[in-house]
Amino acid sequence: MRYRIAGQSHRGAVRKSNQDVVDWRVNDSGDQALLVVADGMGGYQGGEIASRLAVDAVVESLEPEISGPSSGKTVSSVRESLERAFALANERILSRRAEDAKLEKMGTTLVVAWVTGDRAHIAHIGDSRCYALQGRQAVCLTRDDTVVQSMLEDGSITEADVPNVPFRNVLTRAVGAVEQVQPSYRVESLEKGDVLLLCSDGLTHFVPEARWLEILRESDGMERRAQAMIDASLANEAGDNVSVVLLTLEY
Repeated sequence: MRYRIAGQSHRGAVRKSNQDVVDWRVNDSGDQALLVVADGMGGYQGGEIASRLAVDAVVESLEPEISGPSSGKTVSSVRESLERAFALANERILSRRAEDAKLEKMGTTLVVAWVTGDRAHIAHIGDSRCYALQGRQAVCLTRDDTVVQSMLEDGSITEADVPNVPFRNVLTRAVGAVEQVQPSYRVESLEKGDVLLLCSDGLTHFVPEARWLEILRESDGMERRAQAMIDASLANEAGDNVSVVLLTLEY
């Protein structure tokens, strides 16, 4: 078993800066991997700082744990480690905000996948997403922490109404917004050929999910596939930063 991983991030077709940050790690034995995507908010400088602080905190917290073999890892131990990583990210952002009044509104989304063997442990806050691309379908493994998602769930609006909601991008949860955070968490089993995809909303808002599998099939190699997803978003004049990290499980 081995993982093939690639990622890309772009400022998009309109934005002048990139407030997204992506990162990934694989251990030497090749049986554990860490994928991270963050999409900062709070203005040009604040968003860039928040997303970088969050991603660096997660890697700092979890890289020592993925450096060893996957044996002995339990669901509860992995979840606790992910929660500690999110808490550290939150603490780092709050601390930086306290030092500079100009950064008082900064925060970030954060989605993390810790893959051990053929299991993906997924934690997230915000509206950056994780998908499993299995067979002919793209399955979203995260729930958006947005006002629009809450309205969809309580029946206030329908999917057809979403493009017309003026505050559709407003988050209900973000890292760095409150004193304590509790990420959503789930475990997903992976099979040979499955693709795990983490992304910011620059992809989900500008490239329909129905096109993703076709785009991936038309590209050879993980780096080209990641770039093809970015290019598809740019072709649709992405009005936001767009980021993608892909992992394929092979035997």
